[in-house]
Parts: sequence; C-alpha cells; structure tokens
Amino acid sequence: MTVSYKRTVGCIISNIILCTLAVPLQAQQTGAVSLQTIIDSAKVHLPVLAQKRALINSADAQTKFIRHSFLLSATVADELSVNTDNSLPGSYWSLGIIPSTSGGIRPANNYQPATGNVGVLYSQYDLEDFGFKKAAVQNAEANKNLSVTDLAREEYSLKWQIAQLYFTLVKNQYQLEVDSENVKRYEDVYKVIQAVTLSGIKAGADSSLALAELSKTRTTYNQTLGQVKQLQQQLAYLSGIPAQNISLSTDTLLSGNNTGDKIINDVQGKLRQLASPPLGPPVPERTGDRGITSPLTDYYQKQKELYLSAENLVSKSYLPRIFLAGDLWVRGSSIDANNNYKPLAAGLGYQRMNYMAGVTITYDLFNSLHKKDKLAVARYQTQASDEALQQEQLNLQNISNKADEGIKTAYSNLQEIPVQIKAAQDSYNQKTAQYKAGIINLIDLTNASYVLYRSQTDYVQTLSDWYLANIDKVAATGNLDTFIQSIK
Repeated sequence: MTVSYKRTVGCIISNIILCTLAVPLQAQQTGAVSLQTIIDSAKVHLPVLAQKRALINSADAQTKFIRHSFLLSATVADELSVNTDNSLPGSYWSLGIIPSTSGGIRPANNYQPATGNVGVLYSQYDLEDFGFKKAAVQNAEANKNLSVTDLAREEYSLKWQIAQLYFTLVKNQYQLEVDSENVKRYEDVYKVIQAVTLSGIKAGADSSLALAELSKTRTTYNQTLGQVKQLQQQLAYLSGIPAQNISLSTDTLLSGNNTGDKIINDVQGKLRQLASPPLGPPVPERTGDRGITSPLTDYYQKQKELYLSAENLVSKSYLPRIFLAGDLWVRGSSIDANNNYKPLAAGLGYQRMNYMAGVTITYDLFNSLHKKDKLAVARYQTQASDEALQQEQLNLQNISNKADEGIKTAYSNLQEIPVQIKAAQDSYNQKTAQYKAGIINLIDLTNASYVLYRSQTDYVQTLSDWYLANIDKVAATGNLDTFIQSIK
C-alpha cells in the first residue's frame, strides 16, 4: 500500500488552520466523544469537585452566621431552688461555682431550708463597634471568595489535564494507524520475498528475516494499542465515561496514491496561508498589573485578599465596644422581709420585680500589645500569599514562553514533512522494485521501509507537538476555555 502525501500532510495543515483560527473541528467518527463532553462529564463525576462545592456552601453558611451573630441577643432564664440562708459580710471574687446568698447574716449558722424563685430576661445590642462587624463580614466573604476560586482553579487544572490527555490520545490513535500501515507494508514485503524466493532469485533466509521484521512491527502496533487503552482508562477515571465508549474524532491519515511533486506545492500553499511563527493570529492574554492572570492565579489573588481582610479584622477587633444592655428580673423567697421563715411553698411565686438598662463601654488596656502581635502574624501571611501569586505568574509565563518556542519548532518541522515523506516513499518504492529484480538485499529494503515509517511517525509527533504546545500556551494565558470550545 502506498502513502497519500496530500492526504497525510494536508490533514495536518487543515487541522492546524482550523484550530488556530478557533473554527470547530467536526467529528469524523460516529459516536466520537468530544473534548467538551469529557470535561462536562468530569465536572459532575469527580468527588474532589463536589468537595470544593461543599466547602463553598460551608463558607456561605459561615458568612450568614457572622451576619446573624451581631443581631440583638435576648436570654430568658428561670430558677427554682431549695437552700439555706447563711452569709457573712465581706467581698470575694466569684469563682462561678459559689452560689449567691442575699441577707442571712446571723451570729450563728441556721440550716433551716427555704425556697427561692428567680426569673431573668437579659438583652444586649452593640451600639458601636467601630467597624468590627463590617470587618468580620468582609473576612467571611473573602473566605467564601477563596473557596469559589479554589473550585475554579481545580476545574481549570482538570480541563488542562484532560485536554493534554485528549490530544495525547489523538496522537496515539494516529500512531496506531501509522503502525497498522507499517504492518501491512511488511506483510507486502513478506509476500514479495516469498515470491522472489520461490522464483529462485533470493535465498530462503530472507523469508525468515522478513517474518522476524513483520513480527516486530506487530509488537510495536500492540504497544501503541496498549497505550491507547491506558489513555482511555485515564480519561474514564477522570470523566466517569466508560473507557470502551471513549472514541475520539480523527481523520484518516494514510490512504490513496502518491501524487508526487503536487503535494509539495499544495502543502507550501497552505503554509503560506499561515502567519509567521507562532502560528495563526495572536491569542489575547488576560494580563494584570504584574503579569498573566488565569483561574490558577485568581486563587492566590483571593488568598491575598483574605489575609488583607484578616489584617483589617485584627485592627477592628481590638477597638473599644459600646453596647446597650437591658435586664429584667423577678424573685420570690419563703423568707420574708423580717427574716421570718414561711412555708416552703411561699417561695415558689414571684414577689419582687426589678429592671436595669445601661450603656457599657469595654476596652482592654493591653489591647495595643495584643493587636501588634496578631497584626504581625496576619501581615506575614499576606506577604506569603503575595509571593505565592508572583511565583504562580512566573511559572505560567515560563510555560507560555516555552509553548511559543514549541509552536515555532512545530511550524518549522511542518515545512519539512512533505519533503521527508515524499523522499522516503520514493526510496521505498525504488528499493522494492530493485529487490524484486535481485539488485539489492533485504537489509536495503528494510532500511527504506524503516525510513518511511520514521517519516510517518515524525508527522504524528509534529502534529502532537503543535497541539500540546498550543494547549500549554492558551492554558498559561487564561484562554483555555476558548480553545476547548473550538474543538468539537
């Protein structure tokens, strides 16, 4: 079988033009799964993304909690007790477990029981917190924004990974076709050798050597097929689509007959339609004050904003607080005002009522020291997040620069491919004819076949290099979604 150079190289160039100009590539196979379909499936399949969404919901609930924590508080309590009434003059620090005893100051202990009843309503509302509430809410919202960008970063990294796997699978499917063509070529060589051997032109040893080469090509085909299956399994793991259902859209690379010099003219004409390297029109980069931005850098930007809001919250939390407090309480006791003990049931009803309202100002005199220490912690966190942001931008810029060089290299190699393949095909055709005529030995023929196989493999590798370099370029510059949408 001969190789159609026009089909082979024309397929590369047409794919490049379509992808570069963001024109959708139409599926050529029935039931082929598109890149967008795999990504959409992965978004609902992977538990890690569900985890990130749950964290967003948690951060949203925390924001609501912070808002509601500043509402008016009101506490109601009621207590029934049986107790003694013994006390002494003097003050003491309340330790929280010592009951309060009113009155009951006598020369001697009195263990006669009495009943008591106390009801309390206490409310409190912050009149002025000098921006503490606003800072607390902003900090909670900043934490939610960080969770949102964390999900976006995870999804973006997933898209990048799937896109790379997708085009690596495309490459291996192309390579599988090249390997299949190579197997057929060696089957043809083996048939030729058998015919030549039967005619007495060549010794039978050539047939054994050709059979060994044929077996080797089948082994190579099996290895490539195994790589295809592994890539399908990896995409299945990420997307949840069964591996056997992942079939990508590819054009047939090898078919038809050699068209000679016409191929070179055709390919050169297509190359002239492309701009000078890098290929195609420039993709606009999303840039900020300090360089490239994308969902990968947005995460660090939101992290920085979170720490900045934490700094503000620390500053506000050590300012004075002014709040309005109101208290209403009622009380009953089985001991009357003359210190007479009545029946225990007499203390179960309310007999006195009091109320109190006031404005309270609180401020810790050592706040300035505590504030300084906490601000130092927050500011170092902000500094660290800023350095992380710059590092991520530097990494993406490096990937973008390397991708530019990869695109230029692939462009240069594309111009050599038609010459390489045509020369290799001509050489193989000549060596086949010479071997049939008994002019050359089997080694010369297999060498020519290897050169043709290598030329076809170089084509597949160049195509893969171009796609993967463009994926890295658009991903690093924040334009991955636009690129993916152009691949159908």
